[in-house]
Amino acid sequence: MASFAYEAINKKGATVKGSIEADNIDKAQAMVKAQELIPVSVKEQDALTKDINLSGLSKGPDARAFAIFCRQFVSMAQAGVSLIDSLNMLGDQTENKKLRDAIREIQVDVEKGESLTVAMRKQKLMPSLLCSMVEAGEASGSLDIAFDRMGTHFEKDARLKALVKKAMIYPVIVIIVAIAVVIVMLRMVIPTFADMFTDMDMELPAITQGVIKLSDFIGEKWYVIIAVVAVVVIAFRSFAKSAYGEMVIAKIGLKAPLIGNLTIKSACAQLARTLSTLLAAGLPLVDAVGITADTIGNKIMRDALTAAKDEIIQGTPLSVPLKQCGLFPPMVYQMTRIGEEAGDIEGLLEKLADYYDEEVENATQSLTAAMEPMIIIVLAGIVGTLIGAVLAPMAKMYEGLDNL
Repeated sequence: MASFAYEAINKKGATVKGSIEADNIDKAQAMVKAQELIPVSVKEQDALTKDINLSGLSKGPDARAFAIFCRQFVSMAQAGVSLIDSLNMLGDQTENKKLRDAIREIQVDVEKGESLTVAMRKQKLMPSLLCSMVEAGEASGSLDIAFDRMGTHFEKDARLKALVKKAMIYPVIVIIVAIAVVIVMLRMVIPTFADMFTDMDMELPAITQGVIKLSDFIGEKWYVIIAVVAVVVIAFRSFAKSAYGEMVIAKIGLKAPLIGNLTIKSACAQLARTLSTLLAAGLPLVDAVGITADTIGNKIMRDALTAAKDEIIQGTPLSVPLKQCGLFPPMVYQMTRIGEEAGDIEGLLEKLADYYDEEVENATQSLTAAMEPMIIIVLAGIVGTLIGAVLAPMAKMYEGLDNL
């Protein structure tokens, strides 16, 4: 995708300049017009004329951004606003830059005669779940209902993610503060006592010698520490992206104490909510399970749903592979079986999603409560070691004075 610089005239007659990304110059001109501007010139930027910006590093849209997008679309549709006008207004109102640019490109494609579904699928940041719901809405003539359901889905998804993120804020802040305190003590406090002990010409305890050497190493070889941390981070990311690494991380996520419980319940909530939303929109069970599998973060559970899809194609009820895989709690496949027998699987799954939403909240609170004392114990051990390294020589010195 190329970058184009444009100069245009707005409704007030003022000249405005800017840049926009598009596949070609025709699409760039159409995107400028979509902003209700009259293009004067549109030129592709080269390496010298291209605007210096950090757009590539800008944050992509999260669940909350998509929830707002869906709710605004529903409001405009119910008010009788046309699809193109709705997209035009959404392109102006959306705060997230990447989502805003995607909406403008969607508007251009719709103006060319493409369906909203096709235009949305061209944008990689648009979730496949949303695209499938829009396709079902266009087919049934109830596009506003599809967006309304997706708005609810994204809102609840954002709420769950916010709960987990909130639980992580406290330990992360404490760890950062702890690292800062340790560095200050090693670089400012310990060297002062080290000089004093050197002047006293006494043999220092092993713990004190170790802490002093660590302090000197941080002061003299700090760049080595940064390099090691960078290598470890890069290596971990590469490992996590590999098939083997993703599988290892998935196993740890399921079996690790405290975290495993939260991982399973979060996946169950995601499964039930997504599957219920898709089935309520009229999607076939096979397609709904396939799309739902793509939304599950844990690879092992995702592969289990993908395998369940293959069994459904052969005529097996969904509850059977959910039970046989041994990953999901009994309540998941039992409620699914009841829904299949009653002919209301989406309704039962929606109730199941509400149940696991509460379970995720409780599991998150339990994880936070368990982590707090663990963090305090670790911090006490670190700080106690540093204090012991300072006090040990003093105690030895006082003991020598008493023996005189």
